[in-house]
Amino acid sequence: MIDIPRIVIAGTHSGCGKTTVARGIMDALVRRGYKVQPFKVGPDFIDPTHHTAICGRVSRNLDAFMMGVEGVAETFARACRGADIAVIEGVMGMYDGLDGGDLASTVHVMRILSAPALLVADARGMSRSVHALVRGFVEYEPGVKIAGVVFNRLGSPRHRELIDASRTVPALGYIPRTPGLEIESRHLGLQMAHETAPAEGLGELIEEHCDIDLILEIASASPPLSGFAYEENTRGTRSRIGVARDAAFCFYYQDNLDLLVRSGAELVPFSPIGDAFPGVDAVYLGGGYPELYAASLESSSCRIPLAHAADDGMPIYAECGGLLYLCESLTGEESHRMAGILPADACMTKKVQALGYSDGTWTGGPRLAPEGGGRIRGHEFHYSRVDCHSDARFAIRLSRGAGIAEGKDGLYAGEVLATYTHAYFSPAFARSLIDAAALYRRT
Repeated sequence: MIDIPRIVIAGTHSGCGKTTVARGIMDALVRRGYKVQPFKVGPDFIDPTHHTAICGRVSRNLDAFMMGVEGVAETFARACRGADIAVIEGVMGMYDGLDGGDLASTVHVMRILSAPALLVADARGMSRSVHALVRGFVEYEPGVKIAGVVFNRLGSPRHRELIDASRTVPALGYIPRTPGLEIESRHLGLQMAHETAPAEGLGELIEEHCDIDLILEIASASPPLSGFAYEENTRGTRSRIGVARDAAFCFYYQDNLDLLVRSGAELVPFSPIGDAFPGVDAVYLGGGYPELYAASLESSSCRIPLAHAADDGMPIYAECGGLLYLCESLTGEESHRMAGILPADACMTKKVQALGYSDGTWTGGPRLAPEGGGRIRGHEFHYSRVDCHSDARFAIRLSRGAGIAEGKDGLYAGEVLATYTHAYFSPAFARSLIDAAALYRRT
């Protein structure tokens, strides 16, 4: 049984200020001495980095499409060990889920966790009308608990008075329009936490304009959760897997890394930009921004040894940005040589090429692909394309998503495999990757 105070920061729509309010509440609670466990609903890689920087505890994704209901429950239970309170930032509008339904929506996760919500409503340009919006959210789905509202981006004290005159839902905060709080964006979303300065004064702003005591009271009224179990056993280390971690490769689901460790991997972080190639048995290249560092990746001391390792039969698995790095070239404003391991060339594009969930089946591939096939689920988001050579082979057939070419994903050569899908690992895949690494280590 899990008994922890918890609150969901939901929003009326994307851009209403959820991330600002969530970060501010986390900061205010940390300043009060609470051990805050942060979460993010959905497949987002960027918001969790800001949560982690504030809370000092790794923020986890909660995504019912990729993880399933049991996976959401397991991750929540595991991550909350030792925490005083869980703060969960929602995704998009509160009721927005897959294909116009509620699968993988904020409200879906609220139901799984029996968690109340604080609704963030952007009140710019509205006074009494904001209550019609809020009332629609409160009454839309009976049984869902919206405990109160934070009215965001108020223009003046008079604006607050106008809103208060007709309010029927408890107000948990009135946040004035405050320039400089928003995180700058680019083509894949907000900037990462390591690229931005901490938001000075955000926690104090929330303390001043939100009722933190009432938010704590609401969170503490959450009922105990039964049936939330997690595996604690860790297998002995069977292989060393190098994990690319730098400004170019920074998109990873923490659950994937944890699963690799529990399945017998020692993870060795390294920078393909600035480090020598590490002594490892396999490599995992996540997504990120290789296009911003293409010149450095071309000239790095890691590129050629990585290609030699691939020629030697080392298992290498890559996703999205990692896929681009394994191609022969990457062309943006200029063209740069990449690792040259896969028979393809990558090109950056002006428009988004894929955005959304992907769902597919393993159809073959190298040893790191799960034996007997199985399902692979994840998410795609990229402004690039990969032009494959005529001898390209693929290990995944997608029933949902774009993939690399005509619904095919998992381009592979030798023991190297790369996808556009940012996958949420299955236990079968983690075992296959570690088994392939262990075999390489022995031979």
